[in-house]
Amino acid sequence: MTITDTPTAPAPQASRRLTTSKAMVEAIAQEMERDPAVVYLGEDVGAYGGIFSSTTDLLARFGPERIIDTPISETAFIGLGIGAAVEGMRPIVELMFADFMGVCLDQIYNHMAKIHFESGGNVRVPMVLTTAVGGGYSDGAQHSQCLWGTFAHLPGMKVVVPSNPADAKGLMTSAIRDDNPVVYMFHKGVMGLAWMAKNARSVGDVPDGEHLVPIGKAAVARPGTDVTVVTLSLSVHHALDVAEKLSGEGVEVEVIDLRSLVPLEREAILTSVAKTGHLVVVDEDYLSFGLSGEVVATVTDHDPTMLKAPVHRVAVPDVPIPYAHGLEYAVLPRPDRIEAAIRRSLAL
Repeated sequence: MTITDTPTAPAPQASRRLTTSKAMVEAIAQEMERDPAVVYLGEDVGAYGGIFSSTTDLLARFGPERIIDTPISETAFIGLGIGAAVEGMRPIVELMFADFMGVCLDQIYNHMAKIHFESGGNVRVPMVLTTAVGGGYSDGAQHSQCLWGTFAHLPGMKVVVPSNPADAKGLMTSAIRDDNPVVYMFHKGVMGLAWMAKNARSVGDVPDGEHLVPIGKAAVARPGTDVTVVTLSLSVHHALDVAEKLSGEGVEVEVIDLRSLVPLEREAILTSVAKTGHLVVVDEDYLSFGLSGEVVATVTDHDPTMLKAPVHRVAVPDVPIPYAHGLEYAVLPRPDRIEAAIRRSLAL
């Protein structure tokens, strides 16, 4: 018998092509099978399957005791989720639109986010708050915001924002298993829904079985050498489209998908900017007091001499999201604005 030190390479994990929404549902179902403490509650999450297909078919599989339709009372059912988490369950609670945070912010910020701190670390709140974000389909000022900068600004919660199906599954699994409250924000434009604008990257290869993406780890969505674009969510798709176009002109754009805002992997930003010397930040949240400024400060606080040119930010100006489609597209960080910012950065 011969003994060898050569390790056997693991078999590649099988995958299928799924939409982002189906990848999310798969992660939830697998965790509900694995752990009976996992439940899902919110408005229209039962028979309707979630208005953005976030819970499709879960009611038939797990029943109304674990897939719980709630009244339209966000303060009440988010409070219910917090209480369940404190008592040892792992609830997933859906806030239908991030815009609705105003009616239940006390439960989110003063309770979900602070109980662990206020208890001296003795009480955990292993809860996932899911919510839909983003515009692009004329749903008006009260249903089209991202607001992830607001959640990230408030301490005590992790914040994750997937841009593709594999990350949607992996981040959901990690969020459910985390002992901290996690805000899981999904953009309607990446869900792969038939009634939304078509986006080829909303369908992708998703590993079978258990799949985890670590919270707090950014990804290089596209390597490049000339300019760094730091972004997240649907804007990753727009940035990749622009990068492919500019590659034909000999400009190689590196696209960093943050994936997590809390924790924020600053090292990924710094590593890329050290290589390219040029930075464009793309953010579908509001321009002032938000994520784009935090990314810029990450670089300038570390070493402003890394930059060969001024930073350019592409974000939503400080106005409510318009209903009219033309006006809405004018304020969102669409590909034309991203391309213009890159060209300004490189003086093209």
